[in-house]
Amino acid sequence: MPGPFAAARPLARRLTRPLRRWRATHRAGPTLDETIDVGALGRDEPFTFRCNLCGAPACTTIASLDRESPTCAVCDSNMRFRAVARLVVRELFGRDIALPDLPVSKHLRGVGLSDAVGYAKPLAAKLDYVNTFLHKAPRLDITDVDATRFGELDFIIASDVFEHVAPPIAQAFANALRLLKPGGRLVLTVPFIPKGDTIEHFPDLLDWRVDRHDGGWRLVNRAADGTVTVRDDLVFHGGPGSTLEMRVFSQPALLRELRDAGFRDARVAADTCLPFGIHWAQPWSVPVVAYR
Repeated sequence: MPGPFAAARPLARRLTRPLRRWRATHRAGPTLDETIDVGALGRDEPFTFRCNLCGAPACTTIASLDRESPTCAVCDSNMRFRAVARLVVRELFGRDIALPDLPVSKHLRGVGLSDAVGYAKPLAAKLDYVNTFLHKAPRLDITDVDATRFGELDFIIASDVFEHVAPPIAQAFANALRLLKPGGRLVLTVPFIPKGDTIEHFPDLLDWRVDRHDGGWRLVNRAADGTVTVRDDLVFHGGPGSTLEMRVFSQPALLRELRDAGFRDARVAADTCLPFGIHWAQPWSVPVVAYR
């Protein structure tokens, strides 16, 4: 016969799950060492890092670190999310600080464009930061920004957004610059190839829609000259809708877009930071920071 506390046990297991995850990851590798050298680690040798989003210890290997795979057992952060958060903090505070340890600094104002909740929520708690969206409040369309908002931001985060913006993409970069104060930063990621030029999938896009057709999806577009085209070779990131891939950037073209928009400088931030579980094995699709 079940004991008097049997019904409470499933709830207790759920409540203690984060602690059990912490203990499991903490036992799985060596103690966090801020001097650990990536060159001294074998690709499959476990090491422990601190997730700079949630603050929990986690364990992984160099071989397991890639852009999108979750590697924190507590908040499921991937390396892209951790790298974006780290870059924002370094740009604003000049040093590495995990988000839970960030000082409250409400004088620093920024927005995110559909940012991941794992870093959007702690940033909102510590800074004057608002996570915005294209189709719901709080809304911000980077291609159509109200001029009253120009020059009000210390930073903008756009992580894997600009590859989905309808052409001409130059308008999005120009508006990002306009939103920033002098000295403000744009921190962005996009999937990009290392060489060549940007591949625009739909350069003549104007009056268009995406709809279902024969069990799939198609894009119907009417160009400026009235020509109607139908395309079914569509690539979506995460599901149909606003996640339609409009282009594949190249690194040189991305930096050129930023320069042409008026950003005074831009750099590719492929830094390794093993204490936060960040190591870019390949030098593409890594974060970029640009300055007004």
